[in-house]
Amino acid sequence: MIFSSIKYGDSFEKYPAAVQTALEYLKSHDFAAMEPGVYEIQGRDIYAQVFDAQTVPADSKRAESHEKYLDVQFLVTGRERLGFTKNTGNYKVAEFIEERDLIFYEAVEDEGYIESRPGCFCVFFPSDIHRPEVISGEPMKVRKVVVKVSTALL
Repeated sequence: MIFSSIKYGDSFEKYPAAVQTALEYLKSHDFAAMEPGVYEIQGRDIYAQVFDAQTVPADSKRAESHEKYLDVQFLVTGRERLGFTKNTGNYKVAEFIEERDLIFYEAVEDEGYIESRPGCFCVFFPSDIHRPEVISGEPMKVRKVVVKVSTALL
């Protein structure tokens, strides 16, 4: 997992090339002005999902992971907490939606949380279980972008 902010101006050179592509895309677009939807960056190898969501209590949001893509989650507006833990391979799967590369878990252990603000990004690899859109302070609508990066590019 990587957590940082587009605003810090850090060099993205330390990240894999495909992640650099995703971060440059995030840095160069005004997502507040874009319509929700899917935007191809490099076909289906790298694409962005722009959407609005409502933050909810942690127990209302299921922990998830992905096998074929990593997530580069970027917060445009609002505040959210992101849960995270290592995927030990020992957690019971509640639901697997293969066509969406989405695995939900019944429960996870040793979950930590980070506070995300506009400009923050978090890279979740297949080895990371995450729980997005958790309330930070009070429930609110957030605008997010999730750039999906095929693990085949790493």
